[in-house]
This record gives sequence, C-alpha cells and structure tokens, in this order.
Amino acid sequence: MRRKMAAGNWKMNGLRADLAEITALASATSTTACDVMICPPAPLIPAMLALEAGIMVGGQDCHAEQSGAHTGDVSATLLKDIGASAVIVGHSERRADHAETDAEVRAKAEAATSAGLIAIVCIGETEAERDAGDTLKVVETQLTGSLPDGTTAANTVVAYEPVWAIGTGKTAQSSDIVEVHAAMRALLRARFGAEVADGIRLLYGGSVKPGNAEEIFSLPDVDGGLVGGASLKAADFSAIVAAASR
Repeated sequence: MRRKMAAGNWKMNGLRADLAEITALASATSTTACDVMICPPAPLIPAMLALEAGIMVGGQDCHAEQSGAHTGDVSATLLKDIGASAVIVGHSERRADHAETDAEVRAKAEAATSAGLIAIVCIGETEAERDAGDTLKVVETQLTGSLPDGTTAANTVVAYEPVWAIGTGKTAQSSDIVEVHAAMRALLRARFGAEVADGIRLLYGGSVKPGNAEEIFSLPDVDGGLVGGASLKAADFSAIVAAASR
C-alpha cells in the first residue's frame, strides 16, 4: 500500500515571518495519515527545520554536480547536509525558464538519490501539446528521459503537473488524470518491473486546492499532490493534507 503524500512547493515565496504558517500547519496535521512536506526557497530550509515541526522539508532544485564553479546553484549533497529530505527536479518552470532537458533532469535526479534525498521528478505537457493530442506522448518522453536507472519506490516520487493547469485555476478532468496516471504506471512497470513500479508514488499537481483535493486524491494511481499556491497558508494546505489522509 502506497502512503499518500501532500507536498507543498512555495516557489519563490515566503520570508522568515511566514514560518508561522508551518507551526500552524504542524498543529493542524499532527495526526495525519500521509507524508507532509514543504519545499521552501533554499535560504528558509534551515529555519524551517529548526522549528522541529514534524514536517518533511525539501529543496526546489539542485545541481547535478556535488560541488564546483556553479555560482548561485545548490548541490544535492548540501541540501542533504543541512537536513532536507527531498528535492524537486524538472519542474515545468525550470524546464521553461532555464531550458532544462530531460537529460539534465535525469542527472539532477541521480545526484539527489545518490546524496540520499528523495527526488520528486516533475513531468507534464503544455496547453499546445495537449490541444495537439500529444499528452501521452509527452508524458512518455519526459518520464523515460528524466528517470535514472536506479529509480526505486524509496528514492523517487513522480509528479504529473500539466503545465496549463499550474497557477491558472484550471484543473485536468478526472478522466484525463486517470488516463495519464495509468499510462505512467504502465511505463514504470515496463521499465522497472511491477514490484518496483507499484510502489512508486505518483502525485498530481495543477491548481490543487481544498475544494478539489479529495476528488483528485481518490482517483486510481493518484498518491497525493504537489501543491503550489495553496501550500502557502496553513488553513488551505491542512485541508489538502486532510483530503490526502482519507
């Protein structure tokens, strides 16, 4: 049985004053039956961990190298060293804004898992690709190219985030989510075998909010969510966590 996960991606939002939301979130989710994680901007990670709130803390990106002349980048080994337990790689905003390729995402995922972090590998199609009927083709290409050969249920989580649904208020239809998640599970089985593939958690992301979380998380092969804006406030995110715990 796969344990559900509710992961919040704060993106480039949040100041130290906003850590009060983590304290409130911890209080509201103390008896939750799912894994709860927040991925804040990197400078906030130590302060968030210092709260000892019982919530997993992750990074939003990492470099593929352990060290070197990479000004402004953060290594997976450093994230692990300061106490992070996971890192997001391949988010569509990184793919678009920084032209990250599947090969680069795969290298980052390898660095993350080698450092002892959980790699949350993001994939998803644009609106143009969806309108062209290429959703499953894009998902297959990105999933195949972005996952390392050493992928296991313990070191990797896959997040399907249709780009057109991120921060837009649009959410994929339930039937579309089911189709994509079933396709991802089949691809994982074909590559890694059923024993490994059936343990890998598949998250959905894209305008997940308290009002739709329960319906989305009840769908087959949906093992929780990667949540953006709704993770910034404890009141909203705790409701999403509750939905993932049912």
